[in-house]
Amino acid sequence: MDVNIQKPNIVARKRSGVIRAEKSRVITRPYIPGPANRIKSVINRVLGLSDEEIQMLLDQVMLEFSDRHRHFKKSLESNYRKIEHCVPDNGNITQEKRHLLGAYFTSEYSVEAAALFNPSIVVHPNQKEAPEGGTRFIMSFRATGEGHISSIEFRSGVIDKDNGVFFDPISDYIETPELSINRTYNKHLFNLKLNEMGACNDVTASLFNKLGDEFIFETLEEKIAELDWEPHLDPARRKDATDMAMWLARSNYIVKFHSNYRISERVIFPVSENESKGIEDARFVRFTDDDGSVVYYATYTAYNGFIIMPQLIETKDFETFKIITLNGKAVQNKGMALFPRKIDGKYAMLSRQDGENNYIMFSDNIHFWQESEILRTPTRPWEFVQIGNCGSPIETPNGWLLLTHGVGPMRKYCMGIDLLDLRDPSKVIGRLDEPILEPTDDEREGYVPNVVYSCGGMIHNGELIIPYASADQRSGIATIPVQELLSRFVGAG
Repeated sequence: MDVNIQKPNIVARKRSGVIRAEKSRVITRPYIPGPANRIKSVINRVLGLSDEEIQMLLDQVMLEFSDRHRHFKKSLESNYRKIEHCVPDNGNITQEKRHLLGAYFTSEYSVEAAALFNPSIVVHPNQKEAPEGGTRFIMSFRATGEGHISSIEFRSGVIDKDNGVFFDPISDYIETPELSINRTYNKHLFNLKLNEMGACNDVTASLFNKLGDEFIFETLEEKIAELDWEPHLDPARRKDATDMAMWLARSNYIVKFHSNYRISERVIFPVSENESKGIEDARFVRFTDDDGSVVYYATYTAYNGFIIMPQLIETKDFETFKIITLNGKAVQNKGMALFPRKIDGKYAMLSRQDGENNYIMFSDNIHFWQESEILRTPTRPWEFVQIGNCGSPIETPNGWLLLTHGVGPMRKYCMGIDLLDLRDPSKVIGRLDEPILEPTDDEREGYVPNVVYSCGGMIHNGELIIPYASADQRSGIATIPVQELLSRFVGAG
């Protein structure tokens, strides 16, 4: 490929201020300390208390914890329902006993306890309160807590006419959303994904014979149960295949937040089996379709402790989020980043196929990606180990600005920029010879030392706004004047 390399070095200007984790912001989670016999032992101990003791303990729980959660009693009630099948004569349990039992099977989880990092920034879908010449924004983060479990959090704010960046006040609360499984599935697409996962066999063939072209979650459960009556199917193979089918079904779901919750209160916490150990590095992009309609997409990596699964988030308002599995042989690794519009009628996306090179791929269907090609290989010492994207490409009249990351000696992560051809982004038409961001002495220490990284920037009033993380622990903002940047690409500006 014909690449024009700039001569003078250009460095992003780091703004003052650090975006840090708020460890006091916690959610409630079910706490099941063991098997049924242990659950019953705890229940019997609680029910052995007098009414006065139960009330005193419940009052203490409410005093210590109710101010930390907006709907605390609702959470206790919800977690009680998870163990009520073990409660003797549960129909006659008083509300006080239900809430106290719920408390014994509830724990707090600080989603940001370890880190708040890898941000991406997009224009807010609601610009009604934007100041003159300014823009409201939403920034997403990867938040990591106990057990290295990652989730997605958000902040909102304003970029003013002078490109000052100001964040809205952060709520004291964090809220998890209402969850519903995606109830309708396409048999052909479902079968393709199972085959891709290596789960198709005589069991799934028998299962799909029972299903219509479109089916709902409850029908899938019903038809899986019917397989128990087919003696020719090996029991072990049957269990493995049906477990994979249910795993896939539960990986497609919808979460919905209350509209009166602030953006900073919303957290997308792992809910399906395939992401039980984390939702990693969401790259949000404001996507404009050919008809002018706008939707926000984000690619992320679901991790269950053993394997990864690329997923796609879709939202129009940052209140309701649809989570869908990405399919195809070209989406089996990390680091997907969608272009903000179609190119020649096709979706375009950057990816990492081999953990070393930057790839690009095109598709007629946003959910299926079969082929990819190398966009660029490591060429400079600061990226000899690995290169990849740092979020979705950003469109300019001169080409697509692509934030990249490179890994060099001592696993030091730096950030650079490539320029892709506007009509054919598989062509790299410019590249900065040196990184624009690298960890400074005060940024290199942290959860993962010697790392600067971003999941996506935006242009505002002639400046490239780059939210970035340092040491996989905290985040900041850097900026570069776009014209100054473009002028460094020989032949591109």
